[in-house]
Amino acid sequence: MNTRVEIHDRLSDTDVAAVLAVADAATDADGVRPLNEQAMLHLRHGGGPGVRALVLRDDGAAVGFAQLGASADGPSGELVIHPGYRRRGLGRRLLEAVLEESGGHVRLWAHGDHPGAAGLARALGLDRARALWRMRRPLTDPLPAAPLPGGVRLRAFEPGRDEEAWLTLNALAFATHPEQGAWTIDDLKQREREPWFDSAGFLLAVRGDALAGFHWTKVHEGEAGGPIGEVYVVGVAPGERGSGLGRALTLAGLAHLRSRGLAQVMLYVDEENTPAIRLYESLGFTHWDTDVMYRR
Repeated sequence: MNTRVEIHDRLSDTDVAAVLAVADAATDADGVRPLNEQAMLHLRHGGGPGVRALVLRDDGAAVGFAQLGASADGPSGELVIHPGYRRRGLGRRLLEAVLEESGGHVRLWAHGDHPGAAGLARALGLDRARALWRMRRPLTDPLPAAPLPGGVRLRAFEPGRDEEAWLTLNALAFATHPEQGAWTIDDLKQREREPWFDSAGFLLAVRGDALAGFHWTKVHEGEAGGPIGEVYVVGVAPGERGSGLGRALTLAGLAHLRSRGLAQVMLYVDEENTPAIRLYESLGFTHWDTDVMYRR
């Protein structure tokens, strides 16, 4: 076995295609995608300063991939090994390269709480540090009524008009959330160019001339059980908290997704965010799967 790990700032189109094939094979085998949206965007478009792509090769073929990105909390990343090359020590080889490249201090996400990922993390001294629940509900079930607070109306996001106002509100709504709250205009514009972007499903709550909240929905095509909607992100202005606007926005987005003929909807929520979990459970969501962060 002739293996090596290559480290790149950006991959060639050929290498991107090879890595996507590895990710697709892992998705088929594990039932969950090994790379999140941000990693996929970096993979396809390049990640800019601080982002590294690590490709594990066996006899020249790409059989594993890891991505490292920079954030306010330090390096973070994800990795995947082709199912046909597992149980050969290649995951350890790739993770050791990630730890060396990051200086040993890294946060790594494992999607689906895979026991192989847990064992590999333990073997190299990484601890379970955080978990995100994935919850889902059928859209065929009735949706409860949730009127908007007085003086608030809904409209769709307008590209070219609403970016700066939305970024300001997003930063306020997620001031304690380092990943979501730090979005830039480039982050937003990049998603506007994605095939899944639909401004009609990006709902804005407006009070007077000011944004009071939003529910950005998303549709995942090509899933094994058919397309599935996502509560991509819901946020409300600090002054609107406790008004019922978050619940009303969530239900408005679910109604939009149902109007598109979707049968299921899912969302992510932090395992420790008990109030949010209770809200989603009251709306018919149940725990489906878990993503786990490991770190030293």
